[in-house]
Amino acid sequence: MKGHIRTSTVVLIAVIAMLVGALGVTIHSRNVPMFVDTAHAATTDQGPLVSFAPVVKRAMPAVVNISSSKVVKEQGGSSGNGMFDDPFFRQFFGGRMPQQQQPRSQRETSLGSGVVVSPDGYILTNNHVVDGATDVKVSFANKEEYPAKIVGADKYSDVAVLKIDKRGLTTLPFADSAHAEVGDVVLAIGEPFGLGQTVTMGIISAKGRGGLGIERFEDFIQTDAAINRGNSGGALIDTKGELVGINTAILSGETGGNQGIGFAIPANMARNIMDQILKKGKVSRGYMGILPQELTPDMAKAFGMPNGHGVAVAQVTSTSPAEKAGLKVGDVITAINGTPVDDVNSFRLAVAGFAPGTTVHLKIARNGQNMDVPVTLGEYNLEAEGNGKGQDNNQPGAGEKGALRGVSVQALNSELRQQLQLPDGTNGVVITDLDSDSPSAAAGLEQGDVIVQVNRKPVNSVAEFNSAVRAGASSDSTLLLVKRGAGTQFVVVPNK
Repeated sequence: MKGHIRTSTVVLIAVIAMLVGALGVTIHSRNVPMFVDTAHAATTDQGPLVSFAPVVKRAMPAVVNISSSKVVKEQGGSSGNGMFDDPFFRQFFGGRMPQQQQPRSQRETSLGSGVVVSPDGYILTNNHVVDGATDVKVSFANKEEYPAKIVGADKYSDVAVLKIDKRGLTTLPFADSAHAEVGDVVLAIGEPFGLGQTVTMGIISAKGRGGLGIERFEDFIQTDAAINRGNSGGALIDTKGELVGINTAILSGETGGNQGIGFAIPANMARNIMDQILKKGKVSRGYMGILPQELTPDMAKAFGMPNGHGVAVAQVTSTSPAEKAGLKVGDVITAINGTPVDDVNSFRLAVAGFAPGTTVHLKIARNGQNMDVPVTLGEYNLEAEGNGKGQDNNQPGAGEKGALRGVSVQALNSELRQQLQLPDGTNGVVITDLDSDSPSAAAGLEQGDVIVQVNRKPVNSVAEFNSAVRAGASSDSTLLLVKRGAGTQFVVVPNK
């Protein structure tokens, strides 16, 4: 009986060993080596513990501290002379007042981190670390310090390139961040709170994070590796010691500390921006001239797009590349150069990633037909893009109750166009009153919105508006094209 038990134990151990071996092969095939320092690692009954020490030792010399400063003017004293305005005190000065304190200069300082990416002294960091700085210094872990020059910066992505007069530096190689996957182990290296070099570990929690309002162009890698103040511009590396991203921001509570949600600029984006700065002295981005809108399930149904794939064209800028190419409001862009379009943020990033003058090929859906449209891109600038912000508080007068539930409308005239700050030639009906409990309000309509189209048909009067709404009353919803401020957008109002 005992011999049988021993044999079973041996077989069980062999099976476990085979499973462990298979797991090791799986890890190796994912190109995520697990470094084990057998000379210094702690041991257990199962063998040495995993250590990232060899990776960190190679990477840390390439991560630096950046201190920057700038001189700002501050107004000293108050608008008056305080107690010296009192007649009792004036008598001691013979009726004359001490001279009011003049504006004085004050030096503001900022701390951050950076990553050495070339042996001859080029360093990547965040623009906000050095923005406006007149004096920038780079410090290494061995206490060596060098003055740095700001070679160039891009405020739209928060990337800056510095240069120091030093050669033979240790560098961090770039990883292909497009191949990084959610769940990959990453290490964040920087100098939080000025404490000195610090390493934290986590995983990639998400990719392609955008719409956060941090930067104009956002394609963040999200990680739970602890990132704190002073980590900005530091390195996010993989377990091979390659640069996956530049640590940029955190989502924090009232304390401002780490909450397990940090964001890094992907290495591919940072490298592209750096290459443009070094070659051209600036960053150029493609510009199409449309206002894209997310294709919600309700909108997709209204557009006859059952798969809900793509972005809707809510506005086409006059004389823009899009208008010249023939794009129209209501088109749904489903692919760009053969790559499917998933959402507005990825579409904007794709367009911006092309050089001005590039001709891109769009696959669009228009009135149920698929079309291929080539567009030759212009050059992006912030002023060229509609801001889509809401209107001022100027509201139109009383209108008449329309066919759309909870909505009263009035036809546009020259006086209303001027009141609403609309360009001459803008047609439609303006919402003068809105029931806050109506489906229209729940769908996002607001008082002061100008309804330009109903179910893809232009409306220029209250009668045309009511007629178009009634014509589509048997369907599940009404599709509206609404002008709000400088932009237009589609709104779907349920009919039932």
